[in-house]
This record gives sequence, structure tokens and C-alpha cells, in this order.
Amino acid sequence: MTDKKMHKAVNVMTHVVLLAASIVLVFPFVWMLSGAFKGPLEVVKMPPQLLPSHWNFDNFEKIEKFFPLDRFLFNSIAVAAATTVLQLLVCTMSAYVFAKIPFRGRGAIFMLFLATMMIPAQVTLVPLFILFSKTDLIDTYAGLILPGIFSAYGTFLMRQNIMTIPNDLLEAAFMDGASYYRVFGSVIMPLVKPTLAALTIFAFMSSWNNFLWPLIAVNSKELMTLPLGLSKLQGKWSTEWNVLMAGNVVSFIPIFAVYLFAQRYFIKGMTMTGIK
Repeated sequence: MTDKKMHKAVNVMTHVVLLAASIVLVFPFVWMLSGAFKGPLEVVKMPPQLLPSHWNFDNFEKIEKFFPLDRFLFNSIAVAAATTVLQLLVCTMSAYVFAKIPFRGRGAIFMLFLATMMIPAQVTLVPLFILFSKTDLIDTYAGLILPGIFSAYGTFLMRQNIMTIPNDLLEAAFMDGASYYRVFGSVIMPLVKPTLAALTIFAFMSSWNNFLWPLIAVNSKELMTLPLGLSKLQGKWSTEWNVLMAGNVVSFIPIFAVYLFAQRYFIKGMTMTGIK
């Protein structure tokens, strides 16, 4: 077999493996979308069928019997959006300091900062709850947002990208009279758009899917988020799986929209970060 035929065979096998992996990854989402439009008996029918025999849109209306969908959806969007914006700002500014502003003990402090990634989030729940209780932040929007704006992983991600920016660019800006804030906004931010897009997806998904902290920090129904509402769709003795899948579809749409939006700017940012 010639090298050309061997190369072609390898490409074919690679595409076959990627196609099989894609089907495995995409199938649960297809099954969830299909189940959201099935009846209560059809969704557990054996043998299972992929497409519903009758498209049932009543499942989305039944969600309102368990919790106020519009209120919970608004809370999730507001909390996730605020958390994402603040996390991007805090992580990028912290990364700028750790990457480009020299000071004594910078490396040691950064290592200690990264060490917090080894601490499970469950360990910090009790101290965090006590702290927020003493500051009257329990059962408030601020109590839902503040714990998510600090991310050691996000800071590390942004720092690694900022370190690749040549110091000559920053020095040229300082020579023109720019301050640290001006350099951050006019030089650093435009050059880290790809990483910002990736961190946007991570931060939004983390906040959107967060269940444990809202479960502890929220008492009133008016402040509950969508993951708490989805837990109410699963009954103690039985579960309407078609309604649960409909709720999951509603929860999936905003995340998918953010992914599509950030992916567009991710590709655009990759083409704008070249330095001649």
C-alpha cells in the first residue's frame, strides 16, 4: 500500500471514529428533545422509539404546575449573567497583575491562589454560609452572585494568555503616558478575546448549573433558580419524565445560545490577535 493510500485510509478511519463519538455525545440531547414532546406512556415505552408519534406541547405548560417557570428562569438568567460579567472582570484584572505587574512575592502568592483549586467546593459551604448569614446576604441576589465571581481557574486561564503578550507593547503604551488601567482596557483586553470567550462559556455554565449553593442560600420562592425548580419535577414516588425532559430543554436553550454567541467571538478573536 502506497503512502497516499495509507494516508487516505487513516483519514477515513479518523472520520469514522469521530462520527461515532459525535453520535454518542449528541444522542442524549436528541433523546431529551424527543422526550419533551412525548406523552407520559410513550416516553417509557419499550422498545423505545426516537421520534414521538404525536408531538405533545402540553408538557411545557405542565411545568407551571410545579413551579413558576418564568420567575425561576429570570432568576437564573440574571444571576448567571451578573456572575459571568463580574467573574470575567475580576479574573482578567487579577491575571493582569499576576502576569505583567512585578511585585515581591508574586510567584508565591499565585501558587497559594492556585492551591485553592484543590479544595472541594463542599468544604467551603459551611464557612461561606456562616459568613453570608452574619452579613445578611442569605436569601438575596447578592448572596447568589458573590461566591461565583472569584475563580482560581479563570484567573490561571487568563494569566497564561496574558503572559504571551509581548512586554514591548505595554512599555510602548506606558511611554505614551498610558496608566495601568488604560493599558488594561486598550491593550490587554482586545488581545485576550479568545480566552475571554472560553471563560464566558465556563463561567455561565457553572453559574447556570449551580444547584447546591442556591439550595442553601435561598429560602424564598421568589429567588429560586431553575435548577432548584427542575428538582421539583422529580416526584417522591413517581416522575413524569416527559415533563422533566421538557424542563431540561428549557434549561438547555440559554446555555446553547451563550455557546453559539461566544463561539462566534472566539473565532473572530483568534483572527484579531495576530501581532505583526
